[in-house]
Amino acid sequence: MLEVAVIEDPAAAEVSLDPVRARLLAELAEPRSATMLAARVGLPRQKVNYHLKALERHGLVELVEERRKGNVTERVLRATAASYVISPVALATVQPDPARSPDRLSARWLLALAARLVGDIGALITGATRARKRVATYALDGEVRFASAADRAAFAEELTAAVTALVSKYHDETAEGGRDHRLIVAVHPSVKAVPQNTTQTEES
Repeated sequence: MLEVAVIEDPAAAEVSLDPVRARLLAELAEPRSATMLAARVGLPRQKVNYHLKALERHGLVELVEERRKGNVTERVLRATAASYVISPVALATVQPDPARSPDRLSARWLLALAARLVGDIGALITGATRARKRVATYALDGEVRFASAADRAAFAEELTAAVTALVSKYHDETAEGGRDHRLIVAVHPSVKAVPQNTTQTEES
């Protein structure tokens, strides 16, 4: 089972978004049969089987083993991944394009960049899986607390200068056999978990 899988097929995305099937995918983090699932989700086994066939048809669940019980063969299935991300490729005609309005201070532009990142990494993972290779990537994740909006602006200015200097140092347009890499650096307000029965307010 993969830790994370990217869904690029529109039909598979539609299947995964069905509430019942999404619940079955969550339950199938551990191998289970239709009978076991029916008891856990409170649905008839026949209905569970119907949904499982749809999930299996789109590669979201896989057969682990078959058990013979009298005259019946029980199929034990498992989700192909612990979690899933739907790529913007699944909505190709309406996926966001960062080139339309490049504004580094726009939250919507950042969202478009993030969507492109998901699509690009999904395509790389798909290709690498087929070729049985790994994808060379690097990511940095952290938090910083600014005392004021002025400090945040100053941080962004210094970060831009530092990244620009690094790119200028290592970028080699003439390198034969070199491979282009995309660099994305983002700063945005942290999203805190909201307790149930409360409403989250947007920070200014």
